[in-house]
Amino acid sequence: MGEHISAEIHKVEQKVNCGELNGVGRISAIELWSRTSLPDFIVLGLFSYSTYDFLFFFFSLILLAFVAALVGNIFLLLIQANRHLHTPMYFFLTQLSIMDLIMMNTVVPKMAANLLGHKFICWGGCSTQVFLVVRVGGAECFLLAIMAYDRYVAVCHPLQYPVLMNWQVCSLLALASWMGGVADSVMDVGMVLSSPCCHSLEVDHFFCEVPALLHLSCADTSLFEDLIYACCVVMLLLPPLGVIVVSYAQVLEAVIRIPSTEGKQKALTTCSSHLAVVGLYYGGAMFSYMQWASTKTPVRDQATSIFYTILTPMLNPLIYSLRNRDCFKQGLFYF
Repeated sequence: MGEHISAEIHKVEQKVNCGELNGVGRISAIELWSRTSLPDFIVLGLFSYSTYDFLFFFFSLILLAFVAALVGNIFLLLIQANRHLHTPMYFFLTQLSIMDLIMMNTVVPKMAANLLGHKFICWGGCSTQVFLVVRVGGAECFLLAIMAYDRYVAVCHPLQYPVLMNWQVCSLLALASWMGGVADSVMDVGMVLSSPCCHSLEVDHFFCEVPALLHLSCADTSLFEDLIYACCVVMLLLPPLGVIVVSYAQVLEAVIRIPSTEGKQKALTTCSSHLAVVGLYYGGAMFSYMQWASTKTPVRDQATSIFYTILTPMLNPLIYSLRNRDCFKQGLFYF
C-alpha cells in the first residue's frame, strides 16, 4: 500500500513540475494527494532530515531498547510461575508489564519502519495508535495509584492486608484501571480523526499522537485542546496522583514510627521502586499533555513522548528487579 501511494505521489510530482496540472497553483504533491485520495497520514518521525548513518545508529538504539523492554516485561510476567510470588503486588506488576508491552508494540514497530523510509500510515492504523496509547496511558495512571494504595495497606495495615487486598478486590481494581482510559480514548479518536485536514497530512511526530494530529486540522480546535487539558487534570492529577501522594505520606509516617532500621529499609525498598516508576511516567505524560498549545514545539513533544512510550517500559522491569530481592532471585533462576 505504501509503495503504491509513493508511486502515485511521484507521478503527481512529475505532473506538477511539468505544468500538466492547471489551476492548482504551486501546491505540493502531498497536499494534492491528500485532497484526492484516502486519508492516509505521513508520519515524519524523529530526525527526518538526518544523514543515513545517524538514522541507522538511532534505529539500532530503538531496536535495542525494544528488545530490552520486551525481554524485561516478559520476565516480569514469568515470575508469576513462582507460587511464592502470587501476591497482590506482583499481580499488579504483571498488569503494568502487559500495559508496557502494549504501549511499546503500538509505537515502536511503526517508529522503526519510519526510520527505514516507510512513512505512510493508514487512517485505521493511526486511529488504533491514538486509541491504544490513550487507553493504556490512562490505565497506567490508575494502576500506579492502585499500586500505591496496595503499598499503603501493606505497610500501615499489615494484619488486615489479606482481607483488604484479597484476589476479588485486586481483580476488580485491575479491571477498573483498564476501563479507566476507555472513555477518554474513544473521545480522542472521534474528535481528532473527524476534524478536517485542510492543509497537510504530515504528522510531525514519530507516531499518531493527539497534540500532533490537532495541528493538521483547519478547524478551531481550541475548545478540544481545553477539553484534553481538563481531562488530563482529572485523570492525572486529581484521583490517581492524589491517591499516590496521600498513600505515600501515610507510608512515610508509618516508616518513621518503625523502631528497627532493618524494618525501615525493607519498607522503603518496596516503595522506592514504585516511586521511581511514578516519577518517570508522570513526568513525561504531564509534560507532554498538560501544556498549552502556545508553548508546544514538535521537538519538545517528541522528546517527552519518548519517556512514556519507550524509556519507561524499558526501565520499569530493571527498576523493579534491582530494587526487589524476590524478582532478582527469580531472574537468576530463569537465567
